[in-house]
Amino acid sequence: MATSPTDAGDDVIDQFLSDRGHSVERVGWEQEYNKKQCPECGGLHDTSASSCTVCGWQPAP
Repeated sequence: MATSPTDAGDDVIDQFLSDRGHSVERVGWEQEYNKKQCPECGGLHDTSASSCTVCGWQPAP
């Protein structure tokens, strides 16, 4: 989905999607013991990771 660099208007888009039954939760890292796990591909990373080195996923700011 294309949005502006500053995410202006995302609230309107989120409301539109949620009104139609879509989930609009912000997705973050999952925890697997003492590692971070990517929610997209399941890759495991150190707790200091800021992006997935397997698929490139990054959590929303």
